[in-house]
Amino acid sequence: MFYKRIIPYVLSFVILGASLLYAADREKPTANEAVSTASEISAVKAPEEIRGVWVTYMTLDVENEQDKEAAFKAKIGGIIEDMENANLNTMVVQVRPFSDAIYPSRTYPWSHILTGTQGEDPGYDPLAVIVQAAHEHDIMVHAWINPYRISTKDTPSELSDDNPAVKHSDMTVEINGNLYLDPADNDAIRLITDGVREIVRNYDVDGVQFDDYFYPPDCEDFDAADYEAYCEVADSPLSLEEFRRDNVNRMVQSVYQAVHQTKDNVMFGISPQGNLGNNEELYADVEKWCNEKGYIDYICPQIYFSLDNPALTFEDGLQDWLDLEKHDGLSLFIGIPAYKAGTDADSGTWQDNDDILKTEIEICRNSHTDGFMLYSYDSFHNDENAEEVENAVRYLTEM
Repeated sequence: MFYKRIIPYVLSFVILGASLLYAADREKPTANEAVSTASEISAVKAPEEIRGVWVTYMTLDVENEQDKEAAFKAKIGGIIEDMENANLNTMVVQVRPFSDAIYPSRTYPWSHILTGTQGEDPGYDPLAVIVQAAHEHDIMVHAWINPYRISTKDTPSELSDDNPAVKHSDMTVEINGNLYLDPADNDAIRLITDGVREIVRNYDVDGVQFDDYFYPPDCEDFDAADYEAYCEVADSPLSLEEFRRDNVNRMVQSVYQAVHQTKDNVMFGISPQGNLGNNEELYADVEKWCNEKGYIDYICPQIYFSLDNPALTFEDGLQDWLDLEKHDGLSLFIGIPAYKAGTDADSGTWQDNDDILKTEIEICRNSHTDGFMLYSYDSFHNDENAEEVENAVRYLTEM
């Protein structure tokens, strides 16, 4: 088990596991060829200002509906209508939250949110429904993926027999009752990469996005055996922290290359923690992804703070990302917390006034970012958020 994880490290840290970066229908490239290809790919830029909204798997859940297909299509229709009324142009929709899928996949089982049972065919293609409906209204679709998560303690309640975690349990780890793909496992990297390639190949998505979950929190020493085996064969072993960052980097680079080898007009982006320092705890090497070509087309930090948050203000958090060195072509979108509007979050500072969301969007524009994304769509139908969201929508539709 350990040797399949070690091989890329023997070659060197620089190659970033590039021997894994190949499509199923392509001849495997050499390590140098893979790295060269990744760094030479031109970043994809959004055609206009991104005005996005995240749509979570909870929003899409129809497992308790009587006519599930009709309910799903009605949900998508309502989301699109609300987006048009708010002058939003990008739907970031969670298509694979738990190593499952809301589309027919050779790699992952059907998601339980469609029928109530993971692995059960709903009888239609939900992602095709989303892409067709959105594009008919000139709305872009970014497929949002949680790459490592398999299950939490209660969700989904049962994994299907065709879940890769069941079929290949040797590439999984359990931490505090939660199940994850092991970031140190090369087969896990290949699985994630193949799953993204499948989406880009089969659907006319405009982008693919990973959220802010990378190494499992409180991971402690779950990968001690992997690291020890690696150190035994490496000439100049990386530290444990570097080892973990490199595992994530190899996965990100592998996915980036797969996306661009499949279609050259699809963006690949990541939405990390908004507090720049917090990403270190997840071994998310955001500075490298932003500085060096070959990892991402866009970064969308979740700057989920009020204007007067005593821990970190929105403007201070934004400035950290503006100051970060970026490669030519990298787009910067900003994640804005519509879900906090009107609540007592951030020491109650969201209740200081009712135009904080509007002001944060203005700040993003005045700072010449490439757009913003609101978390999440459910805030459009939440009484606590209503006044703030209404003011932000009024601003967006009067521009």
